[in-house]
Amino acid sequence: MNRPDTDPYRMLIDGKWVDGSTGERFDSIDPYRRQPWASLSQASDDDVDHAVRSARAAFENTWRKTNGGERARLMLRLADLIDAEAPHLARLETTDNGKVIRETTRQMGFAARNYRFLAGQADKLYGQTIPLDNANLFDFTLHEPAGVAALLVAWNSPIQLLTNKLAPALAAGCTVVIKPSEHASVTTLELARLAEEAGFPPGVINVVTGDGRVGAALTAHPDLDLISFTGGQRTGRLVAKAAAENLVAVALELGGKSPNIVFADADLDTAIPGALAGIFAAAGQTCIAGSRLLVERPIYETVLERLGERTAAIRLGDPLDPDTEMGPVANQLQYDTILDYIAAAKGDGARLLAGGGPVDDPELPTGYFVQPTVFADVTSDMKVASEEVFGPVLAVLPFDGEDEAIHIANATQYGLASGLWTRSLSRAVRVAREIRAGTVWINTYRTNAAQAPFGGYKKSGFGRERGLDSLHDYLRVKNVMADLSEDIGDPFSMRV
Repeated sequence: MNRPDTDPYRMLIDGKWVDGSTGERFDSIDPYRRQPWASLSQASDDDVDHAVRSARAAFENTWRKTNGGERARLMLRLADLIDAEAPHLARLETTDNGKVIRETTRQMGFAARNYRFLAGQADKLYGQTIPLDNANLFDFTLHEPAGVAALLVAWNSPIQLLTNKLAPALAAGCTVVIKPSEHASVTTLELARLAEEAGFPPGVINVVTGDGRVGAALTAHPDLDLISFTGGQRTGRLVAKAAAENLVAVALELGGKSPNIVFADADLDTAIPGALAGIFAAAGQTCIAGSRLLVERPIYETVLERLGERTAAIRLGDPLDPDTEMGPVANQLQYDTILDYIAAAKGDGARLLAGGGPVDDPELPTGYFVQPTVFADVTSDMKVASEEVFGPVLAVLPFDGEDEAIHIANATQYGLASGLWTRSLSRAVRVAREIRAGTVWINTYRTNAAQAPFGGYKKSGFGRERGLDSLHDYLRVKNVMADLSEDIGDPFSMRV
């Protein structure tokens, strides 16, 4: 497959495409070839400050005064441009992070759908009138934009993760400074180009690129009103600490160790493909990966046999090839981390059912390929069952009965997503109520909708993305109370 060719990328600040003030640049690495393929600017602290000040000026002078109908028009135009550019965007994102082209193409369409859905809310941010005990008082609320938001996005699904934040921010009337991962920045810059083409005013959308120094400078900036971050726990703690220092609101999505539960009465012809897709799609590099497969003991060996056969048949290859089922992992650091977790699982005594190491295939280039790996007889105290691997590694745990399934499912610090497979509607509802996770899928997995809220429990973070709930983080409620009486009486009395 031909690889995309790109020019050196610049940053977008105050409606202008600029190089970093120091002239420093860095390369993005194609994980399939392990070769540089795009050159990007490294932002300095001054560049970050410039971007925040530009976002503040655009918010105060332009965007917060722009009515919801006009914001919606621009968002709908952006959605149309994403649809028109979807094949190009998908190729760029696949080249940047190794995710298979079939998935990145679908994600572009899903991103456009999210902009359209939330555009429909931009002119419907209604307040309410509130009847008070005192009939002479008239009370109502206003929903107003929070202000300037810093949006920090991970490398595994840049366009989709950015859309989860940018769409509600724009609909609410916020301006933004976006910091994509240094491992996958290209499509974020391409989206900013489309936003510029759509007609968003200068400074409403700003993008600064670079390594962790840029994220640290941005989250520590004193003139932010909101920080939204998607990534790992370690960085999430640093973001939360920086937000606390400046008393800035923060929303975090910090990954998961999601249980996928297969009961003995499940339809295995759908449950097993669902389990495989839940972990090996995106090479396991998704926060909602069903990385813990809980299987009821009467069907345990049957499920293991079918899992092993199907896992061994997964087609690895060029992620730009539509026939490829799993591509490489995204970068060297993640590659090394995944192999360390595989070694730890072997050392802990888990039974290796499939895979178990790097790919040794002369047909493939020297990409970051890890074999789709399945471990059986895993227990909850093993590292592979308790920590987020973020790779194509499935831990299978047996259970006896509904209560034990719930106990194992909840025996984790995370609470982002979960799934269960059963023909019993009553069991499905009971178990869904007991699982401590922000999403519960029943007889499906990794199925998303623009209307459905997404977010975590426990140490998977807080705040919600997508759906109407996503607007809450980007809005502030103002209460307005008016005295309609002519005689205010004693000005020092509390008038209730």
